[in-house]
Amino acid sequence: MDRTSSARQKLLAAMFPDGVAARAKLVALGYSHSSISRYCREGGPWRRPIPGVILLTNATPTQHQLLKVALTHAGPEAMLTGVQAARLYGVRRLPPERRAHTLIPHRSKVATWGFAVVERTIHLPEPVEIDGLPVAPLARALIDAARRMDELKSVRAMIHDAVHRGLCTPEELRDELAQASTIGSALPRIVVNALQDGVGSAVEQWLESVLERSGLPRPTRRAELRTSDGAVVGVADAWWSQVGVALQVRHDEVALEPDKSPTMPTLVAPGLIVVQVSPAQLRDEPLVVIQDLRAAHRRARQRPPPDLGSVPAAPAA
Repeated sequence: MDRTSSARQKLLAAMFPDGVAARAKLVALGYSHSSISRYCREGGPWRRPIPGVILLTNATPTQHQLLKVALTHAGPEAMLTGVQAARLYGVRRLPPERRAHTLIPHRSKVATWGFAVVERTIHLPEPVEIDGLPVAPLARALIDAARRMDELKSVRAMIHDAVHRGLCTPEELRDELAQASTIGSALPRIVVNALQDGVGSAVEQWLESVLERSGLPRPTRRAELRTSDGAVVGVADAWWSQVGVALQVRHDEVALEPDKSPTMPTLVAPGLIVVQVSPAQLRDEPLVVIQDLRAAHRRARQRPPPDLGSVPAAPAA
């Protein structure tokens, strides 16, 4: 490599540390269109993943580089949104997605190309920088992702994960929905409206689904169990008094502020059979929970029910 080529390589590395450059910027640096095309031929040192965008390496691009390619294609005011943006924030329960969804000003004329999805908007938010990339606020990213999803279960899993772990609040999501396009907004509206009363409402939805699918008799919900002498045993989220089986949800495991959530004592009384589950089990393993409940009922029918009464418990905090 001659001295001139070496200097150019250093300049490119300094100007484009991600290894991604707009073709127009390379031309402005003195590269001719013919030389750029030559470098991008098979076996050459560069690649052209999208017209107008050059990958300054012939190696397989990293995920970060692909996101940078999409942003470079979309233009200088673009920002990531949707699933890829939510992943950068640390949201875990996301659908598989290979495309990079970007937001651009409504006046822009850039169009979607391949994996680089471009959406024009009149409500362009202020971006947040994550790993050197401009990213839409998480609430916006989640709503944008949800509008392109077609399964309520997937939308619920994604949004609940973000809210439960304190990455985003229901209020922020409602604010985004208020100004979001109505196209594709039905599913996220269902999920966000269910969060109106806080995280606990999501857990209640999962529990209600398990109870409905179990095929067991309808239990008493939120029952405070008491012994024959009036001593309080604790609160069961579901109570089958005929057989003496209780289900207890570890609500403290999904508190938005775990440090302020009191420890939940286990229900203990002679003859009482307790099925204790976490919110994650209700959400991710409903069939396992149903099997455990049915097994508990089979065991319960082999012995007399415990001498326990119940009264309605206060609503869950």
